[in-house]
Amino acid sequence: MKSLAFVLPIYNEQDNIPVLYERLRGVADGLADRFTCEFVFVDDGSRDRSLALLRELRERDDRVSVYALARNKGHQIAVTAGIDVADADAVIVMDSDLQDPPEVAVDLVAAWEDGADVAYAKRRTREDGFFKRSSAGFFYWTLSKLARIEIPRDTGDFRLMDRRVVEELRRYPERNRFLRGMVAEIGFEQRAVEFDRSARHAGTTGYPLGKMLKLAADGILGFSSFPLRLISAIGMILAVGAGVWTVYLAISRLVNPESVVEGWTFLAAGMFLLGGIQMLMLGVLGQYIGRIYEEVQGRPLYAFKVADHGRRS
Repeated sequence: MKSLAFVLPIYNEQDNIPVLYERLRGVADGLADRFTCEFVFVDDGSRDRSLALLRELRERDDRVSVYALARNKGHQIAVTAGIDVADADAVIVMDSDLQDPPEVAVDLVAAWEDGADVAYAKRRTREDGFFKRSSAGFFYWTLSKLARIEIPRDTGDFRLMDRRVVEELRRYPERNRFLRGMVAEIGFEQRAVEFDRSARHAGTTGYPLGKMLKLAADGILGFSSFPLRLISAIGMILAVGAGVWTVYLAISRLVNPESVVEGWTFLAAGMFLLGGIQMLMLGVLGQYIGRIYEEVQGRPLYAFKVADHGRRS
């Protein structure tokens, strides 16, 4: 029998844990004829009774594993920790607020059995407020325009990953993590499974506006050097504009010297030309900084999907 590991980050979810566990158990029982299941809970420094409840579950069900981070490190790090300790043929990552319905995992498993290496849950509808829906839509639209790889829209971290993908993901050491982008960059066969996202069952979101903005910045800056290229473009435009403006001022000085204030031509031309050159140089520096940033991320150069070869001598 193959094995599945459900990775669930926990942060102040005491009101959700009992319901979440019962629904997870129902899913696991339905798959019990083909799979052994493990529930990997990672407590991200919760301040409520979440960790105590998880330990109670561990006492009752040996499929439950509980890991507690020494302090709050954030959702992406908690998920990473769960992925790192999970040992299964496939890993399913989902949030613990029941907005990711555990029952959708059955469809993800079906897509995996049908040949997909990654089956990601794509939101068909979502029971969120207007601001959350509109800001998420704007973010994914911006990301699709700027990112150098294609990152699926209307998705979160709710997905199933084959062991091979998990092993590749563990080779990504960067600290400011945007997991859905990292998984997309790895490659392999990735397939969407649509679902209707539910409202949060209880409690408050672990992603307030500040954390949402940081995650958005990690996604854009981690997979796009467009901001640095923009500096170069602005510098080039300013430098060319300054050159044209300098020629115009010089012609005006020669054709109609009475209309030009004494000394203004030289100052204006010099200021615009110098500003354009400075921006252009900043853009050149930005290109080098962008290359340094990509190097220090330490991402693998490639991943083998298949490696068939004869005996080596």
